[in-house]
Amino acid sequence: MARTEALRTEYPLGPATGSPVNRVDGRLKVTGAARYAADFTAEGLVYGFVVSSTIASGRIVAIDASVAHETPGVLLVLTHENRPELPLADAAFKDQIAPGGMPFRPLWDDRIWYSGQPVALVVAETLELARHAASLVRVRYETTPHCTELSRVISNAYPPSQEKGGFEPPPSPRGDAISAFVDAPVRTDAFYSTPIEYHNPMEMHGCTVVPDADGRLTVYEKTQGVLNTREYLMNVFSLPAEAVRVISPFVGGAFGSGLRPHYHLPLAVMAARDLKRPVRVTLTRQQMFNFVHRPQSIQRVALAAATDGRLAAVIHEAVSETSQFEDHCDVVVNWAGLLYACDNVRLGYKVAKLDVCTPGDMRAPGATQGLFPLESAMDELAEKLQMDPLALRVVNYAERDANKNLPFSSKALRECYQQGAERFGWAGRPLAPRTLRDGTELIGWGMATGAWDAMQKPASARAVLKSDGRVTVSSSTADIGTGTYTAMTQIAADTLGIDVADVRFELGDSTLSEAPIEGGSFTVSSVGSAVQAACSRLRDRLATLAREYGGEQFAQATPAEIRRDGMQLSCGTGRRGAIAIDKLLSRAGLERLDESATVSPKEQQKKYSMGTHSAVFAEVRVDEALGTVRVTRVVSAVAAGRIVNPKTAASQIAGAVVWGISMALQEEAQFDHNLGRAMNHNLSEYHIPVNADIDRIEVVFVDESDNVVNPLGAKGVGEIGVVGVAAAIANAIWHATGKRIRDLPITLDKVIA
Repeated sequence: MARTEALRTEYPLGPATGSPVNRVDGRLKVTGAARYAADFTAEGLVYGFVVSSTIASGRIVAIDASVAHETPGVLLVLTHENRPELPLADAAFKDQIAPGGMPFRPLWDDRIWYSGQPVALVVAETLELARHAASLVRVRYETTPHCTELSRVISNAYPPSQEKGGFEPPPSPRGDAISAFVDAPVRTDAFYSTPIEYHNPMEMHGCTVVPDADGRLTVYEKTQGVLNTREYLMNVFSLPAEAVRVISPFVGGAFGSGLRPHYHLPLAVMAARDLKRPVRVTLTRQQMFNFVHRPQSIQRVALAAATDGRLAAVIHEAVSETSQFEDHCDVVVNWAGLLYACDNVRLGYKVAKLDVCTPGDMRAPGATQGLFPLESAMDELAEKLQMDPLALRVVNYAERDANKNLPFSSKALRECYQQGAERFGWAGRPLAPRTLRDGTELIGWGMATGAWDAMQKPASARAVLKSDGRVTVSSSTADIGTGTYTAMTQIAADTLGIDVADVRFELGDSTLSEAPIEGGSFTVSSVGSAVQAACSRLRDRLATLAREYGGEQFAQATPAEIRRDGMQLSCGTGRRGAIAIDKLLSRAGLERLDESATVSPKEQQKKYSMGTHSAVFAEVRVDEALGTVRVTRVVSAVAAGRIVNPKTAASQIAGAVVWGISMALQEEAQFDHNLGRAMNHNLSEYHIPVNADIDRIEVVFVDESDNVVNPLGAKGVGEIGVVGVAAAIANAIWHATGKRIRDLPITLDKVIA
């Protein structure tokens, strides 16, 4: 059972933490040995294919599956007319991060909520046959009017009445922003928009469900939280915890799309229980576009300042879209009251219902779309003030979180500005736009600030020492490609005082110690702290055994003086009196040592505002005649507390910068609003960067010590890297061309319009 009392001995982290250790799972991935949700197999495995609706709103009048049924090799066609009985209560279909409203129930009734909604599942002996048979299912609909265009329903927007986990409503206004704005000598006031974006991980969502003779289910699922998935299945299918095991050792990217269980999972379970056979259901790339997404937004930012640049008023209002059945909320506008010092701040956030699937969290949700207009507006204000944009931000530097009226646990944003600007060469930036040129290309430099929360959640871990001296550490957390396996191995190795090679970390199994979903950049903070605690207990226990059974030299040693030396323990100088671990355990009558720990946030954290910060500097080249934009340099200076692995962390930031470039210049769901669906639902038409689009990216980690955020002092880097990048690029395009573009993405038609 996990213990929560304080450790007897605190062990400092050793040389592995903070070192660029190679991914411990890297060889498995590059050799193809890593197995994902749709790689697991079982005897008698059959395949399901989802039939998706072709209308955006209405009802099903009739389904004719007779031809599909009669096709040899087809085993089952599930529809709302023959699905198994399911609970009536909304709570049965909720999950850990479900927003307010009615959760989606696949195949519940004849109602169509959005285009691409699942209306049937065809199960057959092969995937090809299932897909073919799905094309034979005929569905007749009765349509009702629909809307997928946010600008048409913005007048119906409303403040969300129900909150999802992690959503913080905007704080109450402070001061009188309206009067201060009117009275200020320098003002900017504009609307900005961001489009629907899709996660598009390399691995499509899918699962393999294996029932046994007693009705127990083993579920291999692409998920960011095996415990969340297990609880969802327990509730939907009225199963006890011991009847469901969820396994997810590897995830081929998720970016937030795997936080919630999706419709393929309950459909696969329905089919597996009906057929009493293993069933695999995977979605196509096209179906991934009728799915969770970053919500589109329309935002207004109004800033006012004195002639010296000090902010007199900040107004940030945003409307984003949600589905007809749930209220998805992002923290979009709160950052405006947090980042800069201002006495008069007014923030507003609303959602508007569209006939689409419920949006979902997507890398740095809220901050990514909220910081684009805020940081663009700061640049516009600097332009009106004839002031350097970096100097404007420094003048308005916030020493406290005015939203919460709390001090920061740490904040090295000034150092981010300084070190990022120095690395980029910002001091050489001319103030006026259209000043720098190279042949037919205009050159522009832009910058922006980034911010994200530093969070810790309750988490548990287990550490087991075997007689061969090797240690297995485990927790039910996930690794969605972020390097969790490696970071936890480093933390465990340093806490135990052993080599990384002597530690094995296990994750992604609902039978392991409890852990939160992997998201929000809090995995190292939460699970890493639990790993450190469990390994500290294990080291304490081993030291106690050595003092009891190791002989006279050990009996006089303190726990901190007893150290691992290969597969034996030593103390003092030299190896005199050393004892092999297997011998020590044998003397104690033990085959292994087994310690667990649970670590939760401390009360002290409530006294502080905790966050990560960044300064992003970008250089663009714009062809004056063609309007094409190239991002030729990006410097991202990040303050995120202790960096456990600078190699994998820098990779996280660089990948996030690529996504920011994509957001600024390419990504956009192009809807046919008559049909109510995205038409560029593939990777050839939904534009994302290729290698030729990416040039030089430099990542600077700014030293930052924080003893409040968690025992490790680590804040996480998964989200902060994307925040502010799009604004920095938009600002650089203005500096190159003199044209301000406020609607993403910034495509060449907008540049030359």
